[in-house]
Amino acid sequence: MPTLTLDHGRRVTLTYFVAFIAIGMCVGLLGPTLPYLADMTGSGMGQIAILFTARALGTMLGSVLSGVLIDRFDGHRVLAAMLLLLAAGLATVPFSQALALLTALMFLLGLAEVSVNAGANTLLLWTHGPASPPWISALHFCFGLGNMLVPLVLVAVLRLELSFAWAFWLVALCVAALLLPLLRQASPRPPDIRVGNRAAPPPRDGWRLAIFLLMFGLYVGMEVTFAGWITAYGVLSGLAPAEAALLVTLFWLTLSAGRLLAIPLVRLLSPWKVLRGCLALGLASALALHGQWLPLSLVALLFGLAASAIFPTLFGLSNQLMPVSGRTTGWIFLASGLGGMALPSLTGPLLEHAGTSAFPLLLAALVAALFLGLVLLRARVRLAGR
Repeated sequence: MPTLTLDHGRRVTLTYFVAFIAIGMCVGLLGPTLPYLADMTGSGMGQIAILFTARALGTMLGSVLSGVLIDRFDGHRVLAAMLLLLAAGLATVPFSQALALLTALMFLLGLAEVSVNAGANTLLLWTHGPASPPWISALHFCFGLGNMLVPLVLVAVLRLELSFAWAFWLVALCVAALLLPLLRQASPRPPDIRVGNRAAPPPRDGWRLAIFLLMFGLYVGMEVTFAGWITAYGVLSGLAPAEAALLVTLFWLTLSAGRLLAIPLVRLLSPWKVLRGCLALGLASALALHGQWLPLSLVALLFGLAASAIFPTLFGLSNQLMPVSGRTTGWIFLASGLGGMALPSLTGPLLEHAGTSAFPLLLAALVAALFLGLVLLRARVRLAGR
């Protein structure tokens, strides 16, 4: 490992995994509790939707801020500060009965969540160096695991006839429990390329970075578009609401399982082959959806599997092809946030004006754009000789 002993590297890696389970729970908590938050603030569902916008804006600011902080200060102290802010924010949510106050709080939660997300990704890259792709896949599996666990926390709280507020307080407690382990361990630092017989560093290439940022934005936009609109598409296609609601669960199920399967896969195959395979499956799934060749439930499973390894594999590849700093990771998460906001917002008007047939074509176009980005990236790497 570049900066840590083997045992120390394993301990900090395990800490990041647990942190990502907690962050996944934080991100996944808003959706299931939205009706309770609306009732608490006396808001309609149209009004309460502003919470998603506030969190997204916080995420974009946090993407840039976290990169600067990780580069300038001790990484674990930065993560601990953001976890403390996150725990305090979660604990305060049930007391924020004015919509304006709750909106401001969601902005801060979005900032803290993405800071921990981007920071842990950067520190894990610094810990494992070129061997990071399997670890990145495992890290993002933990995020999906947290997403799947938090509805169970809410269900358990409600079955015990407790207030929904206990779900926020329990997740806040899980987040706060990470502070001590982080502060007791030395933070990884950027690898010193002058030490030992390390290979020459990747070249600085603005075009290469631009292609990566475009691909991250396209991927997250595609993921959020599918997860956010597949239920509506199912209802518009004639499925019963309950059956249509199951589609997004199937998508997240295979997306999380696929990230677990990707851990050995990226050890056996190059990142280029993994990405090509995922995009090929994604394109086939979108075309099957357009042609109605497969049941919607099977398409949701296949598209989740296709999407599962793209982000972690692309992130690991960026570490091999670019000098990765906290600032670079911040730009990546900023591009991801912009894609996650812009592309899903276009889907509603598209469905309204062009009908349901536009949805699978949009998915196919996004996958094709990612294919093109991969081709351009490969050509740029070959042109530079690395």
